[in-house]
Amino acid sequence: MFLFLLLSFLVSSDVVYVAELDGVISPASSSYLLRSIEIAEQNRAECLIIKIDTPGGLDESMREITKRLLNARIPVVVYVAPSGARAASAGVFILYASHIAAMAPGTNVGAAHPVSMGQEKMDSVMIEKVTNDAVAYLKALAKTRGRNLKWAEEAVRKSASVDAQTARRLGICDVVARDENRLLEKLDGRTVNIDERKVVLHTRAAPVKKIKMTLRERLLLLLTNPNIAYILLLLGIYGLFFELQNPGSIFPGCDIVDSWFIDII
Repeated sequence: MFLFLLLSFLVSSDVVYVAELDGVISPASSSYLLRSIEIAEQNRAECLIIKIDTPGGLDESMREITKRLLNARIPVVVYVAPSGARAASAGVFILYASHIAAMAPGTNVGAAHPVSMGQEKMDSVMIEKVTNDAVAYLKALAKTRGRNLKWAEEAVRKSASVDAQTARRLGICDVVARDENRLLEKLDGRTVNIDERKVVLHTRAAPVKKIKMTLRERLLLLLTNPNIAYILLLLGIYGLFFELQNPGSIFPGCDIVDSWFIDII
């Protein structure tokens, strides 16, 4: 009985899970992708496909995702799709960290030079430190997954960017597929190393299950969009200015603050 349970645990199911990320790499997207990997592992999926279209995002969130990808107990495929999508900046690191990197025709990857957020600019020493750190990290991912080392450095230092076909030729991605069905066909029979054991993918006729973002994750992803965050910041500033100029015109904000201080005193 114990042997049967052990074998059933080791043998993966034939289900392929798909997670989709369209937007910036942020704490919300990190939470979503980490949860997706956990779900796929718990259900012993054949593999997890992470479909991405991202301009980049936060370094901390990106590193959380790549760390989880490197330690995933099932094969994870990062797929830049549909046509017109991109894996820029932090997306390059996520693509490099996957077991299998895939792209759709008409997509591009690259431009991974680190930039600072906000008005504060980094001095030359700090820029060099951050750039060298990013280069070392992406090259480490390249060595781990057997991908192009030279281009990894160019993507960071020179903001190099290439299309899907060029990426395939240079050894940046492994598969170019126009859609998910074609991707499943091309993944079938491929071998992936997981914890020093070889796993052969059987995806040709595998059923597909989508993992959707929760309402909380969708809301956080919306709020962490730089454009939305900037608009909310401006609204907050103008709201404070209006309240200070016209106390209590719409909502008695200043009156509430005054009464709160009076109660304290």
